[in-house]
Parts: sequence; C-alpha cells; structure tokens
Amino acid sequence: MAAFMVGNGRGNGGGRKRYRPLSEINVTPLVDVMLVLLIVFMVTAPLLTVGVPVDLPKTEAAQLTDEVEPLVVSVNAEGVIFLQETEVPRENLIPRLNAVTGQRPDVRIFVRGDKSIQYGTVMEVMGLISAAGFTKVALLAEIPDVKGAN
Repeated sequence: MAAFMVGNGRGNGGGRKRYRPLSEINVTPLVDVMLVLLIVFMVTAPLLTVGVPVDLPKTEAAQLTDEVEPLVVSVNAEGVIFLQETEVPRENLIPRLNAVTGQRPDVRIFVRGDKSIQYGTVMEVMGLISAAGFTKVALLAEIPDVKGAN
C-alpha cells in the first residue's frame, strides 16, 4: 500500500511529519490477470469438442437438454464405427456397450452418422443397438444456422 508525507505547515525544517494512507485501489494487476484468463479460456474452449470428425446433416428440431452425459456411437464417411472416440468393429459394438453401461438398457445412446454414407448403414447400427435391448437410442443432427436463412 502506498503512503505519502504531509507537512505540518511550518516548512520542511521543523515539526513532526505524519503519514496518511493512500485510499486508491490499484486495479491494473487485477485487469492483467483477467485478460490472461480470458485468452486462456478462448484458446482452450474449441479444443474441448468430440474428436471423431463427422459431417452431420442439418435439421430444424430443437436441441436436447440432458444433464447426464450420453454415450455417442459415430459412423464416419468410410463406415467405420466409433464408440465415443474409440474405433470398434461392428461385431464388438454390443459387448463394448454392455461393458460400458453395466448391462443397463436405459442408458441414453446417440448415433451420429456422416451425411455422405448411406442411410441404411446408420439404421443397421441403430438396429443393432436396439436389438441388444437398449431403449433410449436417438440420432444426432446439426442444427442449421438461422442467420443465413431468408
């Protein structure tokens, strides 16, 4: 904290000098820290997305809001199946899902399919999951940007 000296009015030579505290707050260090944190969060936020690149089709449906993190099964443009971000052969998909969910059929599972693959491929994966007894299976799609609409 800074302080300055105030004389007693009789000049510099005689008398006692007293110190009064400076009552201003220096906010520069606070602003510096906040700007650094802002930059760090701006850089790291785009890196927190799911890693399997899938070009989703656009839809007008409303977004789902759920506090429990669902499992995501993705089918990329080559038809390769991924559970979360791990590649899984088609014959191992159901045993892996059972192992991850602990044999609970009420776990929410989202299926993401690249728009360039055939619709039947995505439906085969969904049918496989549904036939295994999972009841909450849904398709994911990308919501179109309304700014570009007329």
